[in-house]
Amino acid sequence: MIKTVAIQGVKGSFHHIVSQQFFNKDVEAIECLTFDRVVEALLNQECDAAIMALENSIAGSILPNYALIDGCNLHIVGEHYVDVQHNLMVLPGQSIQDIEEVYSHPMALLQCKEFFKKHPHIKLVEDKDTAEVAQRIQNKQLRAVGAIASVLASEIFELDILAHSIQTIKHNETRFAIVKRTNSEVPESEINKASIKFETDHKRGSLATILNVMSDCKLNLTKIQSMPVVETPWKYSFFVDVTFQAYLDFKKAKSVIKIMGHNLKVLGEYKNGKS
Repeated sequence: MIKTVAIQGVKGSFHHIVSQQFFNKDVEAIECLTFDRVVEALLNQECDAAIMALENSIAGSILPNYALIDGCNLHIVGEHYVDVQHNLMVLPGQSIQDIEEVYSHPMALLQCKEFFKKHPHIKLVEDKDTAEVAQRIQNKQLRAVGAIASVLASEIFELDILAHSIQTIKHNETRFAIVKRTNSEVPESEINKASIKFETDHKRGSLATILNVMSDCKLNLTKIQSMPVVETPWKYSFFVDVTFQAYLDFKKAKSVIKIMGHNLKVLGEYKNGKS
């Protein structure tokens, strides 16, 4: 049973929201300001699980998190999607004309850049976490400073929202991975998604051959992400997500790919987070 979970950010962050929605509101969230610290807390057994954002529908993949999961031999045991709505918030009694600076996570700033083009007097400053900025504004009573964060953060830290849903694309989803030190305990009959990693030979058709195996085994490719192999210039590994109707189809694909001589690593087997 999951009692404690490490999150990137503080209460009110989107990782905190995931912890409440995926588990329940009674789970204890261990606040970490970096993903390195999230993984450290998990490896040191300070928590039962961790939550890590993997990709956003606007800004794309978060490559360092793929590397952390792979490099630390962690296991993805679940996933959760959140409709990320960014809101501009400040201490009460201020207007947008009073705001001189807005601090937030680089990903949030990227997702909201079109909104701030309409307010060129505001300086945008990258920070570690969305909700942590909201917390700091309240704790230090920072006027003329704004945060971009969730509605929950504005409620927790008693800030006024000057503008709702300021992200450029209104339908803005982030996919989060639920990560543990050990493999998934989901019964095989319920597993319908997997995350894998493999490397290909540097010759024509190598990647296509593996993808054809997946297709022949009735796997649906939902994501493919390349990443350079460290200390081996111009060689790449591929992180792939697949869904399937029958777990036996996935097992067959794994066996065939390994017989072909490719080094395949399973990062996680779990239930698809999309309904």
